[in-house]
Amino acid sequence: MVQKAKILLVDDRPENLLALEAILSALDQTLVRASSGEEALKALLTDDFAVILLDVQMPGMDGFETAAHIKRRERTRDIPIIFLTAINHGPHHTFRGYAAGAVDYISKPFDPWVLRAKVSVFVELYMKNCQLREQAALLRLQLEGGGKAAVGDVKEPAGLLAELSARLAAVEEQAEALSKQLDDESADAAAVATAAHLERKLTGLRRALDALEPGAGNTSSVSSQN
Repeated sequence: MVQKAKILLVDDRPENLLALEAILSALDQTLVRASSGEEALKALLTDDFAVILLDVQMPGMDGFETAAHIKRRERTRDIPIIFLTAINHGPHHTFRGYAAGAVDYISKPFDPWVLRAKVSVFVELYMKNCQLREQAALLRLQLEGGGKAAVGDVKEPAGLLAELSARLAAVEEQAEALSKQLDDESADAAAVATAAHLERKLTGLRRALDALEPGAGNTSSVSSQN
């Protein structure tokens, strides 16, 4: 099951939070409310977010100050921030938003479709990054534990293993055809030795790949294949 991304909505007015939820509900992600900068920072201590929608005009800690705190924390500094503001004070006000670390700056009232499209881009990027991190972690487990730890403790990426096996099979077939051709033409010893070395390397790769398959300990290796 694909994990949903979390989107942090920060606004001191409940009606604005309700409007944001109505607009973004179509993305089918987890929407988290925060009614102040302090509440937003507290939420960011425990959860990971794909993007933050941050109101500029809030009592106490405003959006600019909240963004500054977010960007100072190592855990949260890379989370995209979209500033939302009801008033436009001109270029200087907009520049302050970007200087605080915003990736976008939208004035209210905003186009719901545009806002949803912008947020969906950051959600997609977040999901791709999560997938890459999971694959990297899985690969580390396979390399460190010879594949056995990954089989027992981590969900096996069957599609990836199947693709690798198919690619290796194609190379094995080509190597086998090359060896037969060299035998038929009585090629020189160096070429025959090189082909034999290639076959040994491929056999080693096949054994390593088979070791990643569930139940590998109960099956024989493919080294007996011609």
